[in-house]
Amino acid sequence: MLAIRNIDLFYGAAQALRGVNLDAEIGKVTCVLGRNGVGKTSLLQAIMGHEPVKNGMISWEDEDITRMAPYERARRGIAYVPQGREIFPLLSVRENLETAFAGLPRRDRNVPDEIFDLFPVLKDMLRRRGGDLSGGQQQQLAIGRALVTRPRLLVLDEPTEGIQPSIIKDIEKVIRLLAGRGDMAVILVEQYFEFARDLADDYVVMDRGEIVMSGAAKDMVEADVRRHLTV
Repeated sequence: MLAIRNIDLFYGAAQALRGVNLDAEIGKVTCVLGRNGVGKTSLLQAIMGHEPVKNGMISWEDEDITRMAPYERARRGIAYVPQGREIFPLLSVRENLETAFAGLPRRDRNVPDEIFDLFPVLKDMLRRRGGDLSGGQQQQLAIGRALVTRPRLLVLDEPTEGIQPSIIKDIEKVIRLLAGRGDMAVILVEQYFEFARDLADDYVVMDRGEIVMSGAAKDMVEADVRRHLTV
């Protein structure tokens, strides 16, 4: 399990996170909701080690990773799909997938067949450049690249942004399948409420760098959550 306890994060003098607590369990999808600019991506940056926290602790599978470098977190099974996908446009689909080999031991440096089962379009486009793919196909590639690392924790930042509805449905099925296997925790940052609601086992709502609501999705009061999502 990922356990975040009372973390604070600053950008210079500006405080982005204030005493944030969050748990993410294996076999469950934890959805982080909130308006733009409330600290959702900063929370993910803290989890990945891309931004240092000033106070508090982050632990993963009972190990304190608060001061651990991003590559060390990746080697412990934490994978990140960033907002905007950040695939390499001039590399082929195959080469994009193989960039995930860097943190793997030599024996594991292969692309699992499961990725092509989850995203068949990638198998048909292995030689195509990443920049030639549609936005939805690039999102599938970004998720596939993360899965090459065989993660135990998958962190996704707004995977539905700018994606056509048919591919959103495909991504929803994949996330549900991955969590349902029972060997991976998923943290999903999302603004699209219906997508998050349908996937979440647990949820947290952020506002101004703080967690203002949290709980099991089955206990979620939609009207209360939506109040924190509208401008």
